[in-house]
Amino acid sequence: MTSAQSSAETYQRIVLVSRPKGVVVPGNFELSTVPRPAGTSLATNEVLVKNIFLSLDPYMRGRMSLARSYALPQPLNQTMLGTTAGVVVASKYAGLKEGDYVTGQLGWAEMGVTTGDKLQPVDTQKIPLTAYLGVLGMPGVTAWYGVNILLNAQPGQTLVVSAASGAVGGVVGQLAKLKGCRVVGIAGGQQKCDYVRDQLGFDACIDYKQARSGQELQALFSAVLPEGIDLLFENVGSSIFDASLFNLNPHAKIALCGMVAGYNGIAEPLKNASKLLTMRATLQGFIVTEHMEIWPQAINELTGLLLNNKLQYRETITEGLAQAPQALIGLLSGQNFGKQLVQLTSNVVPGELCKILT
Repeated sequence: MTSAQSSAETYQRIVLVSRPKGVVVPGNFELSTVPRPAGTSLATNEVLVKNIFLSLDPYMRGRMSLARSYALPQPLNQTMLGTTAGVVVASKYAGLKEGDYVTGQLGWAEMGVTTGDKLQPVDTQKIPLTAYLGVLGMPGVTAWYGVNILLNAQPGQTLVVSAASGAVGGVVGQLAKLKGCRVVGIAGGQQKCDYVRDQLGFDACIDYKQARSGQELQALFSAVLPEGIDLLFENVGSSIFDASLFNLNPHAKIALCGMVAGYNGIAEPLKNASKLLTMRATLQGFIVTEHMEIWPQAINELTGLLLNNKLQYRETITEGLAQAPQALIGLLSGQNFGKQLVQLTSNVVPGELCKILT
């Protein structure tokens, strides 16, 4: 068998082989080559998809642990979970045909088979394929749900969002601005803060990396938030969350989306938790996949905003499945800028997407 034949008859995937003890390391994963499914062997309603992009998201770190959570842990020695965007190469499902572009939960793999009802067809004529993993995917819907449902943002309120240059935080701030809020982002580094203010239109951005101590961090927050915080969309936790808690206004609302600073087991204790009581704050943690009833409305509104140039977004695209572990490690330490993706193949890309990638 030639190497070309071998490549055509196999594909690569990444499995989780060990659970992280603290920070994630490349050795927690293994790249393996497996036989390619044959289109003729598909069962009724099954679809074979060639994945083009893989979405990397902070929740993956939690699923790698055995700790009790909202979902079962990622099994060892099985394809690492994750959302993908790709193209149908064979179908026995009436609603999908060869050449259709779809998103689905096919994991860290170059190909995958699933039933057609578990795939979402997407239109790449006006919107790049990657957007369906970010601003028009789970991150965008997460932002929409937090701003519109949990926080119920109103004109004149001050909304603060951490990880403001990320896939979720960037959309949160833009939606809040459209609601008439004063929006303050929190990000790490001058480049990210400049992007949040100048490109996304936030009113201000706090660069937490400028602080060398908890006191300096608190001073940064107080200087930018003289009138306090009415609404908080929290993605980070730890000292960032603590500084925000100190600046809460009476009856503040908090949408608790993530605590990424503690995902490696080294979270700092909160010193200002008493503010939740004294400010009579409302705090709600949420998992957006538990609210599928709102997805159609959220996607419809986000699509309209995107097509009318009222939503901006940025992506970090890493080349090659083998680089996914290092890309996830970078994401968890804040090295990415915007939505973190992995490009799995370079020979099947919609024309409109090429404009984004060149």
